[in-house]
Amino acid sequence: MTSEIKYTDRLVTITDEEIIFYNYYFLTGKKKTVKINDIEGVSVEKATILNGKYRIHGTGNFKIWFPKDYSRPKRDIIFIAYLKNQWFDIGFTVENGDHVEKLLRTKNLIKEK
Repeated sequence: MTSEIKYTDRLVTITDEEIIFYNYYFLTGKKKTVKINDIEGVSVEKATILNGKYRIHGTGNFKIWFPKDYSRPKRDIIFIAYLKNQWFDIGFTVENGDHVEKLLRTKNLIKEK
């Protein structure tokens, strides 16, 4: 049974059960699917040079992986998904950050600082 899509753009698709990150893997551009239950929480951060605003793809600290987004430097919000039982967490951006933040809040995924 497929879960209803709650949000989708060219970077991610979010359903009740999973988040699909497009252009996740380096060189191949393949997607990565993460079950909602495998996410410990998501932080919402103002995009800055220190947290990945200019990280187009990959990692700068070997802890947070960013799927490819050529427009990331233009975006205001960066989300960090903290994954259970995995070394890498996922830093990601979306085309409509406000909408995704509200959606993730309804799923009780947002971690307050």
